[in-house]
Amino acid sequence: MKKTILILLLIIVACARKPQTTIAPWVPYDESKELAETANNQSVKLRFKLIQSRVLDKNTIWKNVADQIRSFTEEDYQKLKPLILEQNIPTIQSHIEDGSLSYETLTQWYLYRIVKYENNKNEYLNNIISINPDAVNEARKRDKNKSSNDHPIYGIPILLKDNINFEGLATTAGTELLRNKEATDAFIVKRIKEKGGIILGKANLSEWANFLCLECPNGYSAVGGQTLNPYGRKKFDTGGSSSGSGSSIAANYAAAAVGTETSGSILSPSSSNSIVGLKPTTGLLSRSGIVPLSSTLDTPGPMTKNVIDSAILVSAMTGEDSADIVTKNSPKNNKKYWENLQNGSLKGLRFGVNKGFLEDSIYKLNVEKIVALGGIAIEFEPRQMDFEGFGTLLDADMRIDLPNYLKQYASKELTLRTVSDIVAYNKQDSLDKIPYGQGRFEKILDTNLSAKELAELRVKLHDAGVSLFEKTMTEHQLDVILSINNWNAGEAAAANYPCLTVPMGYTKTGAPIGITFISRPYEEDKLLKIGYAFEKATKARKLPKQYK
Repeated sequence: MKKTILILLLIIVACARKPQTTIAPWVPYDESKELAETANNQSVKLRFKLIQSRVLDKNTIWKNVADQIRSFTEEDYQKLKPLILEQNIPTIQSHIEDGSLSYETLTQWYLYRIVKYENNKNEYLNNIISINPDAVNEARKRDKNKSSNDHPIYGIPILLKDNINFEGLATTAGTELLRNKEATDAFIVKRIKEKGGIILGKANLSEWANFLCLECPNGYSAVGGQTLNPYGRKKFDTGGSSSGSGSSIAANYAAAAVGTETSGSILSPSSSNSIVGLKPTTGLLSRSGIVPLSSTLDTPGPMTKNVIDSAILVSAMTGEDSADIVTKNSPKNNKKYWENLQNGSLKGLRFGVNKGFLEDSIYKLNVEKIVALGGIAIEFEPRQMDFEGFGTLLDADMRIDLPNYLKQYASKELTLRTVSDIVAYNKQDSLDKIPYGQGRFEKILDTNLSAKELAELRVKLHDAGVSLFEKTMTEHQLDVILSINNWNAGEAAAANYPCLTVPMGYTKTGAPIGITFISRPYEEDKLLKIGYAFEKATKARKLPKQYK
């Protein structure tokens, strides 16, 4: 008996002596030298006026992390690293199943990694705006309640672009005006939570979904500061507007993230950060509870390190939403997009190859790889779409949709509800609120279409987009069209055609580049199978060196 008591005491003492993790406070530093180095960059997108946020104190983020990782050490982090880093969701779930991981330690690992890099002034990427203070507690509950029938998203930590409502954290859209605005869960967030997914926190973005300033860097917001690209901090563009979602997943800060796209805002940061991005057919996923840009074109979508994770996450978010009428046309059978990916093949499929893009050596090389895998490459002369009125459509939609969102989700304390209100508010402190100006917002005020004019413009642009693709696809009997990054995002947005971008390599300077597959509406299943087969054969994605 005495021996048993002694052993128990030794265990208690050993546990008590386990080192605890404390987070050093973030101290803002003089970034003037860094800014001077970017001032004459050839790309306007890389001429930074600010990197650190003047609105958000990083220590407020660390307050929500500190207790959650207090018992998690560097030794724990290194031990679990091979089980999590760059692994897909099914592999992570297999480690949970065999007991080498738990949802608790998985969630702590991601939180520890975020602090490890984001609290270092030489490595931070500014891609995180907030952290769920209850994430680890939720993970413990998932450990206790796991069953054999769980969706693959069960217990998996997910980041949300910070224009997507999550109850308990502010939804800022990156703007100082909304820095304290909390709202009920977006429909897609409810779907993720219903299936057991864990919302880890919110990712930075280009403010107001890249619709605030005219010539400004992608990934900048007043709240989050300047998002940086892990493949080259201050060297490569992050893409926008889902910049934080792209950067954070590239750096392995979560298993997956949700972005939103109007015209390129998933495709651009996904390809710029060497990850997979799915821009679904508008209507597949609900937009309720998401700060809007355009109700005509907006859609959320998954941003992941690999295709199977995109298939899992998009499956978790689907469902008809009575509050978003466009979802009435979505598939009603809740497709499990991940289940038959292994059956995907390129053999016999007809791929439309844009002759103009063949000047890009990486695109040309990957077309050759597709042919070697059994695909049929059909070269075509690119047609031009008439984009007249595209910007006007965005302006007109934003002028209507943003006030409608604020009316439904903003608290009574927020009295500024119109675009003109916000423009006037920003002018009160341009240095902190709008260092790059607000040219896009001001342009919205010059647009005032009647309901009939707006409806006609929507039809005109949609028909122009569909005509562009259908003439080529029908003439050559194509299954998909091959593009690069977000180069055809505008046309696909207008036509409402889904797109999947997958890493296909890196330029001589090391900048990531993606191949983008475009298909007809609601052919996400086809896109994911093609993307999976391509990814499996090419394995182009590489982890950014500084974040290994």
